[in-house]
Amino acid sequence: MKKKNYSIPSCDGKTALHVICRIPDSEPKAVIQIIHGMVEYIERYEDFAKFLTDQGYVVFGHDHLGHGQSVTSIENWGYVADSRPADALIRDIHRVRSAAQSLYPDLPYYMLGHSMGSYLLRRYLSLKAEGLKGAIIVGTGQENDVTTTAGLSMISAMAKAKGWHHRSLKIRDMTYTAPYKIYDLNGIDKSNSWICSDPEIMEKYYSDPRCTFTFTLNGYEALLTTVRYVNQKRNINKIPKDLPILLVSGELDPVGNLGKGVKYVYNKYVEAGIKDIECHLFPDMRHEILNEPAHSEVYSFIQDWINRTLVYNYEKS
Repeated sequence: MKKKNYSIPSCDGKTALHVICRIPDSEPKAVIQIIHGMVEYIERYEDFAKFLTDQGYVVFGHDHLGHGQSVTSIENWGYVADSRPADALIRDIHRVRSAAQSLYPDLPYYMLGHSMGSYLLRRYLSLKAEGLKGAIIVGTGQENDVTTTAGLSMISAMAKAKGWHHRSLKIRDMTYTAPYKIYDLNGIDKSNSWICSDPEIMEKYYSDPRCTFTFTLNGYEALLTTVRYVNQKRNINKIPKDLPILLVSGELDPVGNLGKGVKYVYNKYVEAGIKDIECHLFPDMRHEILNEPAHSEVYSFIQDWINRTLVYNYEKS
């Protein structure tokens, strides 16, 4: 396996996106672009990316604006863009895809998004899904429009008083809705974390400053704008009906309302006429199913789904 680092100019005109590409030693079968979640960075997916590369896939991923190494300074962790931050995240995802496809123009192209990345991927699918061979939506959920609109109004009002760089613990804590309350939210009891059930993973997570900063109001505006966008029927209807989609989450994931939110998304996609869609909830797993002790089961499940769609796409062509 070869690992390469790239810098791609962000759409914000001032930031260099940190991009990692992993290339298998064998002839590659497809390209998979990983879209990471909120308050983390792409190298947290190293083990999963290595697994995929060992199976013959080229794996691309980048740090979002305001995350990891895609910042002009660490003071900008959690701040996305001055204008339309949610759109900026989507445009940068597409920039990475365009760069990857310029290097591997003949390979089938897949996208996988986790957590905030799953919402961004769902938004992306309604805008720029043409040419994709499949989408894997990991650790997603659903919030009603009343909640997200109220949250956005509060964020806007607070930003007028304190600025978009302000970091609000009140806004942060409001995102921890009822399903989170059965878990530790502060990293004290690492065996009972809402993120995953592996205490060693959680020890690394809570000792990493790249995972423990507080989002700015600008970052939360990008997140909630996207959560509201993907909930609209008109936007769901823009997703290509023949695009293979896999929804996977932990059955105990509070982001997905302990499975209920994931099933809601699945049913809305089915109602929209999406033909090739599968939903699977892993029992006893929490939010980061790629980091759970039984993650090898998740890895294999995703790999098998990709292989099936590759055969399907080959037969269709």
